[in-house]
Amino acid sequence: MIAERIVAELYTAKECSLCQEMKSMLGRVRGEYPLTIREIDIESDPLLQARFAHEVPVLYLDGRKAFKYRAKEAALRRKLMLLLWRRRLFGAVMKEAE
Repeated sequence: MIAERIVAELYTAKECSLCQEMKSMLGRVRGEYPLTIREIDIESDPLLQARFAHEVPVLYLDGRKAFKYRAKEAALRRKLMLLLWRRRLFGAVMKEAE
């Protein structure tokens, strides 16, 4: 069974060193987890810039805010594993109900 991909949305800004760190970390774990990574430059949209101007980088996993500013790679791995376990658990529950 192939797991559905986890959508990782990374809100960034140009010349943001923390953004580059988070992007590099996502690149390191990409091969171990079923990830689709979307990098979103907040400077391309005034609404995003207003919303995230003082928070970048911000990482959302499957639509939920997971980290802002900094994250440890071990913490990211734990969150990704938790997402995969939840999918397995809810998938098993759904099959039993059918």
